Amino acid sequence: MNPRNIPLLCDYYEYTMGNGYIDNGIADRMVYFDIFFRRTPDKGGFAIFAGLEQFVEYIRDLRFSDSDIEFLRSKGIFCEEFLSFLKDFRFTGDIWAIPEGTPVFPGEPLVTIRARAAEAQLLETFSLLTLNHQSLIATKASRIVRAAEGRTVMEFGSRRAQGTDAAIYGARAAYIAGCGGTACTVTDKWYGVPASGTMAHSWVQMFDSEYDAFKAFCSTYPKRPIVLVDTYDALGSGVPNAIKVFRELGITEGGIRLDSGDLAFLTKKARRMLDDAGLDRIRITVSNSLDEWIIRDLIEQGACIDAFGVGDNLITSHSDPVFNGVYKLAAVEDDDGNIIPKIKISESVEKITTPHFKKIYRLFDGDGKAFADLICLHDEVIDDSEPLTIFDPSATWKKKTLTDFRAKELMVQIFKDGELVYDLPSLKEIREYSLSQVDLLWDEVKRFSNPHAYYVDLSQKLWDIKQDMIRRSRGQ
Repeated sequence: MNPRNIPLLCDYYEYTMGNGYIDNGIADRMVYFDIFFRRTPDKGGFAIFAGLEQFVEYIRDLRFSDSDIEFLRSKGIFCEEFLSFLKDFRFTGDIWAIPEGTPVFPGEPLVTIRARAAEAQLLETFSLLTLNHQSLIATKASRIVRAAEGRTVMEFGSRRAQGTDAAIYGARAAYIAGCGGTACTVTDKWYGVPASGTMAHSWVQMFDSEYDAFKAFCSTYPKRPIVLVDTYDALGSGVPNAIKVFRELGITEGGIRLDSGDLAFLTKKARRMLDDAGLDRIRITVSNSLDEWIIRDLIEQGACIDAFGVGDNLITSHSDPVFNGVYKLAAVEDDDGNIIPKIKISESVEKITTPHFKKIYRLFDGDGKAFADLICLHDEVIDDSEPLTIFDPSATWKKKTLTDFRAKELMVQIFKDGELVYDLPSLKEIREYSLSQVDLLWDEVKRFSNPHAYYVDLSQKLWDIKQDMIRRSRGQ
């Protein structure tokens, strides 16, 4: 699939600022922007970073058409030099990012963009909408998949998604986080996310009887058919008719699906009926407004469920539908190439940015578990053969000296001088990587309620720079 090239999918101020940079002679000043988020959805312990592939493709292929230029010219406020810049636009900067699928935490840069000011400013909206959306859905899907405790979770939400892209890319993000597949056929075609689906209630209603409907379907699809048994009476007719058809046609592998009612009660009864009929390899799938909390309750209640189909609560992240990633200036370069840190000050502490060109180390303990991330200046090197003292930026008296640990640099370079230098992994590789990285987190961080706080610390050098800039901004 060729990515959609919609250069005017920008907040209007990105154009007024870009034009203003040219008018004021600073369009070519090198700047550093960070993309980060401030709060994990659902008050969870971590998020899953997703959407990097689409972000990369957009930047690589971003071009302005003649009609785009004419539209902007019609506004009557943009100078011809700026319009000429857009007509010849090619990204020429550098980008570093955390690999897609990585568990990430508030406050740390997911992406750092170094580019000319007029270039970097134009990337803000699409970068955020892409990374925010897919990271949101991947994070929600991760919670749901973990709640299922190894049972298959299918993404069933296309019809409830908030638009075309939300359905397609939401299914992609859900797969990264561990969903087994999707109902969205085009996501299978474009990205290889396994699509599946069998029948709706309307299939059963189309036939003279439920038995006829099941027999027709199983005759057409004799290899592992799944029939929907709750159109009329799940236990009174649906499961008995399914058993009758399976036995008549010699089907021993397949399934039934329940889409309503008390799923714990119904699945336990249905399982007993199937086992008594010698159909112990027939699987039970359930759907109907599921989320991680309902799935957890069903499992705790002993429900006999092999797979879950999860729709609107997943594809919209219904319980917390906004991933609050932001795009903030962190530094500029002077005429000699020296990096000058920049900071945004706010009365809200969480909105005070961390200045400078930075990188991130993930720290692992002796058991191989990740326990903290350390944000450093771009030229700092952590030697994990030497003791390292870290501290909590929000409570600096909380300090710990590490000895038995391993440090891994997180961010990788994606673009260098406008050229893509990163080999984008396949979606399957991203998924496998993501699941392996989640396994490296302590279970306490993965709790749904009141998770253990995973520390994102600042190096002493970076902390000192930030505090000095805050003091100077206050005239101290």
